[in-house]
Amino acid sequence: MKNNADPMKTWSVGDGVMRCTGKPTGYVRTIAIYHDYQLTYVWRFVKLDPNPKVNNTGILVHIVPPDVVFPECVQAQGLYQHQGDLILEDGAGADGYPVGKKNVTIPQMGPPNENPVGEWSTNEVVCQGSNVKLFVNGKAMNQITGCNLSSGYVGIQSEGGDIEIRRLTLEPLE
Repeated sequence: MKNNADPMKTWSVGDGVMRCTGKPTGYVRTIAIYHDYQLTYVWRFVKLDPNPKVNNTGILVHIVPPDVVFPECVQAQGLYQHQGDLILEDGAGADGYPVGKKNVTIPQMGPPNENPVGEWSTNEVVCQGSNVKLFVNGKAMNQITGCNLSSGYVGIQSEGGDIEIRRLTLEPLE
């Protein structure tokens, strides 16, 4: 968490959901490193803030230490109306996107496919080798190939959005 804030004031679990207040900025992550998997998460914004830039979160895959806000990784963007974007964070690279540039956004293919605020959306991130694919509510929204990262921790970002997650599964690929 930013400024070593207490994560218990940002993250909580109860009534079958994991909740993130979105404040302060930071993330939670797995304790294990993963490669070649499908991550499925069912989540929603609880409410929207009048400032559109605040309505933000994300799923971080292939997180590389050290734990800093925000680490080198690939982000499946959770910004409202941009859930199909991928972001190469803090120097991550892929085919067509050289390693070393900071926070490169790869826009979603086509219009947004997320559900309205308050309704649950199902997002999937498929990480296989150096490829990452992103699906929002069953629709392919983005993909990268030749990523310089092919394994790492998996995390959920706190970046302003008041969100709930009711299911999060990580399944190995054959």
